[in-house]
Amino acid sequence: MTLLKRLVLLTFILTIAFPYQAFAYKIVLDAGHGGSDPGASGVNGLKEKDVNLDITQKLRDELTKRGYEVVMTRTDDTYWSLAERVNFTDALQADLFVSVHANAHPNGTTKGSMVLYYDNDYPQEDYPASDKMKQLTPYSKDLAQHVLDSLVSAAGTKNLGLVPSAVYVARMGSIPSILVETAFLSQSSDAALLANDAIRAKMAVGIANGIAAYTPPLFTDSLGHWARESILRMKNKGIIDGIANRYEPDRALKRAEFLTLMDRVFSFDKLESACTPSGTVTSAVYSCQAADRTYKDLPDSYWASPVFAKAQKLNLLQGYADGTIRPEQPITRGEVAYLFDRLIQLSTKSGGQSPALKVTFDDVPASLWSANAIYALKQKGIINGITDTSFKPEQTMTRAEIAALLDRYYTK
Repeated sequence: MTLLKRLVLLTFILTIAFPYQAFAYKIVLDAGHGGSDPGASGVNGLKEKDVNLDITQKLRDELTKRGYEVVMTRTDDTYWSLAERVNFTDALQADLFVSVHANAHPNGTTKGSMVLYYDNDYPQEDYPASDKMKQLTPYSKDLAQHVLDSLVSAAGTKNLGLVPSAVYVARMGSIPSILVETAFLSQSSDAALLANDAIRAKMAVGIANGIAAYTPPLFTDSLGHWARESILRMKNKGIIDGIANRYEPDRALKRAEFLTLMDRVFSFDKLESACTPSGTVTSAVYSCQAADRTYKDLPDSYWASPVFAKAQKLNLLQGYADGTIRPEQPITRGEVAYLFDRLIQLSTKSGGQSPALKVTFDDVPASLWSANAIYALKQKGIINGITDTSFKPEQTMTRAEIAALLDRYYTK
C-alpha cells in the first residue's frame, strides 16, 4: 500500500474513531526498523524490530486509553524508509513524534536507557537539521527528559541520560521528536528485560507517563513565525482559536472566521444597527439590507450561522447577486479594514466615516471605497501596509495578519 493510500485510510479511521473529540494531542509512534531491516540482534536471539513493534503497540494502547489520538508508522513487519516516516508524520500534522528502539554496543557490557533528540547547540555539519527542528530544540529536549525519567522509573533500567543526536527522524521533522533507546540487546541482563513481556509493558507505561507529563508548545506551526507573539497574546485573551494544535498562520482568513473574531472583540449583541437613516448603500460590503434575508449557502447547521445572523442585524455584510453570502470565501485586506473601522465607530458611537486622510499607499487612492477606513486605522497604528507604499487592498488577509492587527488594536 502506498504512503498516500495509508494516509487516506488512517484519516478515515480517525474520523470515525474521534468524531466528537474537540481536541486531543496527536502522537505518531514509530517502531524502529522492520521488514528487511531487522535492527540489532540480541544475545538471546531477539530481533530489535520485533521488540520495537511490541513495545510501540503497547504504548499505543496505553496512550489511547488516556485519550490521545495515536497513529503508528508501521503496524506490522514492514520496511519504512526514514524519509517515509518523517513525511508520513508531517502529512498528519501531528503534535509529537516518538520513535521506539532497542540499543546495542560492541563491548557487550553497556546497559541502560537513553533518549535521543536533536539539539541545535550541537549541530553536525554533515547532517543538517530542518529549520523547524532547530527551533524545536528546547521542546524536544523537554519531551526527551520527561520520557527518560518516567521510563527508567517504571522499568528499573539504568539512566544513561539524554543524547543530542543527528539521527534522521529526530532532526528532519517539524514537531517535537525523540528516539527512545529502551535497553541494550547486546547486554545479557538488559536483553532479559526486553524478552520479558511484563517489563516491555512497564516500558510502554513509562514512556506514556513521560508523554503525559509533557505539554507540547502551543501552535507548533507558528514557531519562528513573525506573528507568533501576537498569535499567542490573542489566544491567551480568548480571541483567536487554532485548528487542533495548529494555527495555520499563512492561510487566508475566511469571512466566517473574521466575523467570529469581530463578535468576540466588539460583542455584536451590544451594538446598534449600522444602518444610515437614508438607507443608502455606502460600500460593496455594507448596506441596509433586510434583517430577515436568507442565503442559500448559509444553512442553520453551518457553524458560524449565529454570528452571521447577528452581523446581519447590524447590516455589516451584503450578500451577492446570486443569493449567496460565501462564508468560506477569503476576506480581503480592504474589506477587513472597512469593517473593522465600522465596528470601532459603532462601539464608540462616533458615527460616520472619517474624512479622507493623507494618501500614503500608491494602491489606495482617496477615491477607493475603503480608503478612509484604511488610512484611519493606519493613523491609529492598528493596520500596516505590505510595504511603506503598498497596502494591497484586494489581497486576502492571512490569519497571521489578523492576529497582528488585533494585537495592535488591544495595545494601541
